Amino acid sequence: MTINGDGLYLVAGLALLLGAVLPRLLRRYAVSAPIAFLGAGLLLGFAVDHHRLTPIAEPGLTKHLAELTILVALMGVGLAIDRPIGWRRWTVTWRLLLVAMPACIAAIAGAGWLLGLAPATALLLGAVLAPTDPVLASDVQVQGPTTGEGAEAEEDDEVRFALTSEAGLNDGLAFPFVYAAVFAATKGALGGWAFEWFAWDLVGRTVIGVAVGVGVGWLLGKMTFDAPSRTFRLADAREPVLALAMTLGVYGLAQVLHGYGFIAVFVAALTLRAVERSHDFHAELHGFVEQLEHILTWGILLLLGVAITAGLLAPLTWAGAALGSLLVLVIRPVTAWVSLARTPMRRSERWVTAAFGVRGVGSVFYLAYAGADFRTDLPWLWATVGFTVVLSVVVHGVAATPLMRMLEDRRS
Repeated sequence: MTINGDGLYLVAGLALLLGAVLPRLLRRYAVSAPIAFLGAGLLLGFAVDHHRLTPIAEPGLTKHLAELTILVALMGVGLAIDRPIGWRRWTVTWRLLLVAMPACIAAIAGAGWLLGLAPATALLLGAVLAPTDPVLASDVQVQGPTTGEGAEAEEDDEVRFALTSEAGLNDGLAFPFVYAAVFAATKGALGGWAFEWFAWDLVGRTVIGVAVGVGVGWLLGKMTFDAPSRTFRLADAREPVLALAMTLGVYGLAQVLHGYGFIAVFVAALTLRAVERSHDFHAELHGFVEQLEHILTWGILLLLGVAITAGLLAPLTWAGAALGSLLVLVIRPVTAWVSLARTPMRRSERWVTAAFGVRGVGSVFYLAYAGADFRTDLPWLWATVGFTVVLSVVVHGVAATPLMRMLEDRRS
């Protein structure tokens, strides 16, 4: 049976109803909502024209839907973080970004090259699978902003803070390495583009993204909380749509200026919090973004399940499965564990932080973005990335509830 256009409204309504019920239903069990939605997508694939709903058939749709989902999630995690940004306060974040992430990219690329991949393809796979996900990792992240009298207190859960702040920044920081893979595939030898890549794609565009985020976040923060006219003081008007307006506007401005929009959005959210940290309007902004993020995430997972039913994983080889398994079970845990040495974290907190490098929507976006330059290997790349995302969703989804409870019991 194939569902027609009108029937899709029924499917959408049932999916939203399922999304409202599942988190409550699964709260006490070691099964996350993403696992359930992925399974629902697998079943839905038998009822719809699934051959048209695959990343390879619809790369533009895949890219833009994943892009919007990430943007909304980045705004959400930026608004959720209470801790003011600083070198010492964010030590665990910088370790994960500057040590663990490049090490992950190098390890995946090296393993892929040893298994027979072309150097550019191996580097792309490493870059695509490097970022942890701000979308599918909500069970192990900071749950929301603290406002009112307790707003100045830092998060006492170093694991949730580390995973939230890491996911907020490394989606944007993966971009330079994706560009490096594209340049290696299209421009050839490293010497011809290495300096330009380092000066512009790694440093220049990152600086522009940070500058746009700080500037726009500060201006909107002053307008929202301190504008002389009540007309422009959005905190008084209680307009949570500001969060979406800022997300799209900041991203668009950063992209127009050739900066990294993902970084700009996250930094803008942090800056907005810093302007007036204790105002309860932050909770309303976060709640609005969180609901939108949930809807987009459900859609992504359903479509991923449909694509798998359509044969997304058919080109998967033992080498691709080995690379995905190595990343989730060995490479990420080991590199993150090493990067967090000599931090204030306890041993159990280091292991949990290292283990929860959730892979998800960010990987889908980057492969859709760069896939046109790797047409020969594209089916295999999608199969490998799809397998890795599914493995991560299942492994981390099952482990999240018991491991986070274990940490809470140890603290208490």
